[in-house]
Amino acid sequence: MRKRNLLLACLFLCVGAQAQTFEQYFTDKTLRVDYLFTGNADRQAICVDELSVLPRWAGRRHHLAELPLAGNGQIVMKDPADSTVIYRTSFSALFQEWLETDEARGASKGFENTFLLPFPQRPVSVEITLYDSRRQIRTQLRHTVDPQDILIRRKGQAHVTPHRYLQRSGPADRCIDVAILAEGYTEEEMGTFYEDARTACESLFGHEPFRSMKKKFNVVAVASPSEDSGVSIPRTGEWKSTAFHSHFSTFYSDRYLTTSRLKALHDALAGIDYEHIIVLANTDEYGGGGIYNSYTLTTAHHPDFRPVVVHEFGHSFGGLADEYFYDEDVMNDTYPTDIEPWEQNVTTRVDFAAKWQDMIPEGTPVPTPADNFNLHEVGLYEGAVYSARGLYRASYNCRMRTNEYPAFCPVCQRALRRLIEFYTEQ
Repeated sequence: MRKRNLLLACLFLCVGAQAQTFEQYFTDKTLRVDYLFTGNADRQAICVDELSVLPRWAGRRHHLAELPLAGNGQIVMKDPADSTVIYRTSFSALFQEWLETDEARGASKGFENTFLLPFPQRPVSVEITLYDSRRQIRTQLRHTVDPQDILIRRKGQAHVTPHRYLQRSGPADRCIDVAILAEGYTEEEMGTFYEDARTACESLFGHEPFRSMKKKFNVVAVASPSEDSGVSIPRTGEWKSTAFHSHFSTFYSDRYLTTSRLKALHDALAGIDYEHIIVLANTDEYGGGGIYNSYTLTTAHHPDFRPVVVHEFGHSFGGLADEYFYDEDVMNDTYPTDIEPWEQNVTTRVDFAAKWQDMIPEGTPVPTPADNFNLHEVGLYEGAVYSARGLYRASYNCRMRTNEYPAFCPVCQRALRRLIEFYTEQ
């Protein structure tokens, strides 16, 4: 009994310390930072575009200085008085993908990027870093944010976009808050959008571990209207005026559907509690995209809508890598085989012990022959993230490999479960 009381006392002390840490440095508001990532394959730069304050903070209030995943970029907030790290987050960006394209070798471009941070009580130092595929720093920016700065724009206090909660499990700061946005739906089509948003929600929570951890999520559907119905399809010459200016053929890949207008995306959510974003495109054209801690964007009226929205959310929320591959190594430079990827569902075997080695049943051949697979067991299968050689996945098939497979593999499920616990459990 005494041990139990000591354990409970320790637990309460830990919870109190964590809560005090947040309240020591932050207020219940959100600092929105808009950056511009600019440059080309040889040289990159980061610029601050705009600072805004939103009415509430929906993010985590514990594990503030920890990272669940490394990402391709990181933001660190520090107390300038003693350089204490008071908040840390990670992300990936469309700009970093573009840097690997042929176009980036001969042209320079700028990409919008928006991030949500807890609003500080006092001036803080913010450091944002972009990494290359070898985990080397590409570029870095340090700047100071003074919460008393009169040019920090207030957003979300009026003109809030109409929205409906599809699931409300608890307070925003105790749950993971997912916003589903409408892209290419006119005002007259919002009834259809809400139906599509419910389908997306049902699809997501039809998969483990989301199904069993459903009560840790809030989901809100946000009726952001567009002037035109549908989205832009460049290869057919169709250009639409839509809320977030999304289009297919990103980087000239026909089915890659993205938007570079992240400020518009976040403006539509001002005044609504959110952490993760799903954008539904009103089209039956096949495609989508998912960028870690940025957004999922997928088409809502293609027959594969259900599996695709879950797959892309695996990218944007879970930081999971694609597990499919091609006959030729079309993107090998993105995943050098002598560096261990930060994504938890693929490996180069450089640090495989830190991934799913503990989940492989005794007696399973490693690497695991593709012609002798067991769909229900974890192994080490060669071929992942677009490369047929040198990169490995955990299962023969998975939601992160094909639309036909009905579930996340055990390794992806564990990675997602750990992430959900990180965000919601103190």
